[in-house]
Amino acid sequence: MNTGAARADARVDVVVVGGGHCGLAMSRALSRRAIDHVVLERGEVGEAWRRERWDSLRLLTPNWMTSLPGCDYDGDDPDGYMPATEVAAFLARYADQIAAPVRGGTSVLRVTAAGAGYRVDTTRGTWQCRALVVATGAASRPAIPACARDLPPGILQLSAHGYRRPDALPDGGVLVVGASSSGLQIAQELQRSGRPVTIAVGEHVRMPRLYRGRDVQWWLLATGVLDQRLEDVDDIARVRRLPSPQLAGTPERATLDLDVLQREGVVPVGRLAQVRDGRALFSGSLRNACALADLKLNRMLDGFDAWARRTGLEARLPPAERAPATRLPATPLLAMDLRQQVRTVLWATGVQPDHRWLGLPVFDRAGALRHQGGVVDAPGLYVLGLPFLRRRKSSFIHGAGDDVHELVGHLAGHLNRTARSAWPRQAVHATNTETDTNRDAGQAAA
Repeated sequence: MNTGAARADARVDVVVVGGGHCGLAMSRALSRRAIDHVVLERGEVGEAWRRERWDSLRLLTPNWMTSLPGCDYDGDDPDGYMPATEVAAFLARYADQIAAPVRGGTSVLRVTAAGAGYRVDTTRGTWQCRALVVATGAASRPAIPACARDLPPGILQLSAHGYRRPDALPDGGVLVVGASSSGLQIAQELQRSGRPVTIAVGEHVRMPRLYRGRDVQWWLLATGVLDQRLEDVDDIARVRRLPSPQLAGTPERATLDLDVLQREGVVPVGRLAQVRDGRALFSGSLRNACALADLKLNRMLDGFDAWARRTGLEARLPPAERAPATRLPATPLLAMDLRQQVRTVLWATGVQPDHRWLGLPVFDRAGALRHQGGVVDAPGLYVLGLPFLRRRKSSFIHGAGDDVHELVGHLAGHLNRTARSAWPRQAVHATNTETDTNRDAGQAAA
């Protein structure tokens, strides 16, 4: 990875912002078309996997699914689940393999329109390009609810984004808010550390780790669920908002759900509705939320079984099985005194992209990037890695290749229609300044 000075001529056909799996996959595709480009990365390749994940985190997909264009998994544990450090190493090797022109330690501060292209101001100088690819991912910052500001003083608050390990938390009770994959994994880890844990549960997706002897991700891939395209979905906005499934990647390939947590001592409550006078007030919808998750789980498994029968695989699989309905306390708590029972509140309430550095009129009223399958509502501007960008698998590592294959064709067409002579005449030069060590998280991007 090149972390030195940018070249004096800071004009380039394409700037790719982000050196994760999507940015690297796009870099390879651009190189194969001989399109001049640079990849700007705020830290090292795979920065988020190195420094923005908790220590015990592993991928939710088995290793055999960890692939990028021209590079498949070749390790000795295909059915295992990579820890975050190995994901970062995998991406670094891939960057070297494809000779990606990565400029590390380069945070993007602002992107603005410039003639027929874009001006990209960074902590290491300025670039000018005819097309720009936003590949900073969907998990740039945590989504924290407004009621966080109502918590009593003295209670530690942190997000799943900022959590690292149990011993970094004070002793005492923990309220985990959110019951998707992150919330369940962290709640289990904290309960096992000896802290009493309560988990606030809203809408969630229950999913087994294994079904009929195969990883559930194998079923999702084999049955075509992960390849489902956005035009085949009636309400794509709703689908994009779905929480991540309740999965964990462990050496035991074990299922993780609310039943497992309760057997270990975690107490489930309803969705956190508000905080008032030092008390957390929970919704009474816990039973309904779990019943809906159970219903959707069984519908999914029914679909797997029907597919197995149609394809003739039925006879070669173990018998179908079903988990019992989620067991719940007879009378779930509706309130708890945070000052007496909790030392830490951990927000596992989701993540969101951070595109505030884009100084362009490309956002809807809710602040989301306007795009159609990754083609943003501005000439020569593209985005990768968002949930269900073009397919259900778009945000997965192995899903980047197909999206990139389609978007790079669109991008190349844009470049063919945009002559270099349309660029502004003034020269723009990148500098060799040291990386700004006091980056404004609200302005800088990968």
